Amino acid sequence: MKQHQTALIIIDMVNKMDFEGGEDLLENTLNIVEPLKSLKNQAKEQGLPTIYVNDNFGLWQENASDLIEECKEGRGESVIKHISPEDDDYFIIKPKHSGFFGTQLSILLNKLGVNNLILTGIAGDICVLFTANDAYMREYSIWIPSDCVASEQSEDNQNALRIMERSLSANTTQSNQTSIQEAFLS
Repeated sequence: MKQHQTALIIIDMVNKMDFEGGEDLLENTLNIVEPLKSLKNQAKEQGLPTIYVNDNFGLWQENASDLIEECKEGRGESVIKHISPEDDDYFIIKPKHSGFFGTQLSILLNKLGVNNLILTGIAGDICVLFTANDAYMREYSIWIPSDCVASEQSEDNQNALRIMERSLSANTTQSNQTSIQEAFLS
């Protein structure tokens, strides 16, 4: 397995959004699709791994392709068609909020030689925040581009970004204002 210093983590972007507040989350998520696609393209050009970490939505016996197809049936289909996993991407199904809890994410990152994480996706004030906390506890350097994270409420998203920057030492510079390498220099 090729060693990489940095990995792009895309959290919960494969999502039905069929829950209370899902319409608001979809509206805010549509704003991050293009910056996230651009960031993913940059990561791919640099040979960095992309790892989708996604809720299982109660589909405990499903695999990644079944979960993606199921989610396409919901209102989140408009997001999924733009930011779907590619054949060379990793896909980890998580049972709870953090991408680390109950998953093989730590093992995969170790095998890939990763110590820098780019955390993106939804919801910034829940799953991205919890994953960032666990990444910080595992001593990863963290970049959470603020234009690649969304929550149901914009104010909650901004509050979460402030917490992650202040308490988790995360860089929250927008993706169009720094390069992947520069994001981890401070």
